Amino acid sequence: MDHLSGMDAIFLHLEAPEVPMHVGSLMVLNLPEGHDDNFVEVVKRHIQERQHLAPLLTRKLVKMPFDLSDPAWVPDEHIDWDYHVRAITLPKPGSNTQLQALTARLHSSLLDRSRPLWELAVIDGLRSGQVAIYIKVHHSGMDGQAGVALGAALFDTTPQGRKIPKPLPKPAAQGDGVGMAELAASGLKHTAQQYVKLVKMLPDMARVAKSMLVPPRDADGQRDWSLPKNLQLLSPRTPLNKTITNQRAFAARTVPLAEMKYVAKAFGVTVNDVVMAATAGALRRYLKDLNALPEKSLTAGVPVSLREAGDGSANNQVSAVVIPLSTDEADPVKRLHKIRDASILSKGFMGRIKAVIPTDLPVLAAPWVISGLAAMTARAGLYDRLPPFSNVAISNVPGLQQQLYCAGAEVVCNYPVSIAFHGMALNVTVTSYNGRMDYGLIACRRTLPQIHELADFLLDEHRQLLAAAQALNEGAGPAVTRQSQTETRPSEARSDAAATAPRRRPPSKEAANGAASPVSTASVPRSRRSARPKAGKAAAVPAGASAAEAPSAEAAAAA
Repeated sequence: MDHLSGMDAIFLHLEAPEVPMHVGSLMVLNLPEGHDDNFVEVVKRHIQERQHLAPLLTRKLVKMPFDLSDPAWVPDEHIDWDYHVRAITLPKPGSNTQLQALTARLHSSLLDRSRPLWELAVIDGLRSGQVAIYIKVHHSGMDGQAGVALGAALFDTTPQGRKIPKPLPKPAAQGDGVGMAELAASGLKHTAQQYVKLVKMLPDMARVAKSMLVPPRDADGQRDWSLPKNLQLLSPRTPLNKTITNQRAFAARTVPLAEMKYVAKAFGVTVNDVVMAATAGALRRYLKDLNALPEKSLTAGVPVSLREAGDGSANNQVSAVVIPLSTDEADPVKRLHKIRDASILSKGFMGRIKAVIPTDLPVLAAPWVISGLAAMTARAGLYDRLPPFSNVAISNVPGLQQQLYCAGAEVVCNYPVSIAFHGMALNVTVTSYNGRMDYGLIACRRTLPQIHELADFLLDEHRQLLAAAQALNEGAGPAVTRQSQTETRPSEARSDAAATAPRRRPPSKEAANGAASPVSTASVPRSRRSARPKAGKAAAVPAGASAAEAPSAEAAAAA
């Protein structure tokens, strides 16, 4: 029996109908030329032949007696493949707006805990003639190792695929036939092991706590007790920080990875800093339009991996840091530099403590204690009154920089679909894939109905940073940009034109792996376009995407 770690189980215990705790991805694929088979059946056979490569496909949870300990994984010998892999057809005209709305609806429903915790939908009816795949997996089972295994099961690097090794002989199945006494003994043993781990870590945790509370002495033997200038202890309240419903809204957008690297190199920051700066600028504009922009800077909850190099253990090892987004700063470039400084401070802090953050905390009767506290907090409306942990979740998930195929079809794009939570109604996750940076914005629909407007603001912030980087590299003076006065949401007609427009190569040497998307080309001021490379071959983009959209998904690894 494979018990969930304390951190894995938290994703189960905090789940409620309003806050599903699964992660997903949305992919758009080009079918092989001449393909005339039922693609959903092709995908189903593809997964069935590879199910032994990814244990999460064939395992389910079994609860401990009286919920006295965290549940455990057991094999499921009776998988209903027609339930887990299903076909959906979009109504006409089959636009990307419809596809993203469907993704939001699919993402809003809970997974059935009596089955393996994943579902996959093959979606046709796109007016581009392409197909889409949406997959969701519960975060309790989507650890780093499981993500790699799922990617190996779903994807190939050639259309022909690869030879799949035969599965090893299966041991005798335990299934649901495990006796109550055996379950109880296993649960108590697991809880005892968790307490032993915690006791062993206490001395290290105490040393780290002391180093955090007591600053080191300087050369004169004095201690500096003042707080860092860019440290923000509390997050302001915004319309995004309240109790949420189970309704979801989803928006997908794309920015070329080469342009992100170009901006990062020009200003001496990281790609992750650029992601946060663009998101911060979009949130500033959105809240300003609502007359709801706080004077105090918004903050982002940013996941941080606790996994040491070479650690292949199958559990979630992640924490989070809170980083000020400098939304009180009007200038995009100054905001970017402030975010960089805050990120460096947060990374240094996490580097000192991550080795002693426990990932397998024991809690007696954890399932009903934690679930009960979470439900009570939501029903009492405390998320509407207490200061939020952070205002928005932002995550950057590195992906593969090569062309992938699924069941012989070419994966065009790969959009992550993550988790919105009470008190933090918006989650912005971005993943890199084959020269692209694919954004997935998921939010409570009632809290953030204008999610596509926010997503278009995000694109415009990228354009401003790119223009400022080009101006800096061309020696056009200080890299200070003014806020754009007019932003209009790209129309469906413009999207279709963009889908077939030739794409320009990125503005840096690192662009060899992928061409810039049409949206970013349109974003560059005409006076700057001479700095952009020559047009190249267009990559396939599904019809209906806004200038930087192209739905796809990250099934291989979710944050």
